[in-house]
Amino acid sequence: MRKFFIKKECKMSRKYAILGETLKHTMSPPIHARLFELKNREYEYEILEVKPEELKDKAEYLNSLNGYNITIPHKIGIIDYTDELDQSAKRYHSVNCVNNKNGRHVGYNTDCDGFLRTVRAMNIDFTGKILLIGCGGVGRMMAIEAALAGADLYIAVLESDMPLAKQVEKEIKAMKSDARITIVLNTEIPTDVHYELLMNACPVGMYPKTNACPVPDEVIKASGAVFDVIYNPRETLLMQKAKAMGKNAVGGMAMLVWQAVSAHEIWDGDEYTDEEVQSIIDEMEIAVEKDFK
Repeated sequence: MRKFFIKKECKMSRKYAILGETLKHTMSPPIHARLFELKNREYEYEILEVKPEELKDKAEYLNSLNGYNITIPHKIGIIDYTDELDQSAKRYHSVNCVNNKNGRHVGYNTDCDGFLRTVRAMNIDFTGKILLIGCGGVGRMMAIEAALAGADLYIAVLESDMPLAKQVEKEIKAMKSDARITIVLNTEIPTDVHYELLMNACPVGMYPKTNACPVPDEVIKASGAVFDVIYNPRETLLMQKAKAMGKNAVGGMAMLVWQAVSAHEIWDGDEYTDEEVQSIIDEMEIAVEKDFK
């Protein structure tokens, strides 16, 4: 157990934490530190590295906190130690934020909030054609949220991931029977249409293999804007190519910060301006860039 960004001790100090198994490079502590500091809140924020088999023993301590964040591999296991799930957590059967409401522990999934708020900050029309590369893990969430928001969704995957994409399509259709979904191989992405947004949810381009791009230039040219969930490097090759073509391109740090903002809204009812959030995104991108150089 490690404590991070501990403010001066006072009776009003509230206690929070990030729960995971391997958290050496977690960005949660500095992001939440900035959000607390903007509201002049006294707080403690701990890093809790816990193995799955140790989770039960930590449950009582976790429930003594005012709130906490959860990352892999505990997003599903933690459900057993909550009293109630928000609709977002029920939809994905996954919890990444818990709030202690007077002893009642409510689980949320703020990843979807972070995604939607990132895209909306880009002024994207979600009712147009949206292209998603990959649909595993975070990609599944992005596919579901985009489709529910009314997107004409194209999902591009490797041939080996075709069954996974069809399963995601089935899930979406169960929630929204008139959802518009087209599944294609990533080598056969149509370029004779205009995509409002190209979203990359696969690891191609992630540090240390930063010289790779998940799609050819023709696909980028057919897209109005780019959102890449990768946040290390700060600008993936995909983003660099998009910007060189004059397109708006945003990296994964934005989603990470926006989901943290949602947690603070849940925990303390705090509100932040777009300018405040963007300043934290910029700070964290620079910090990651320095950390991995």
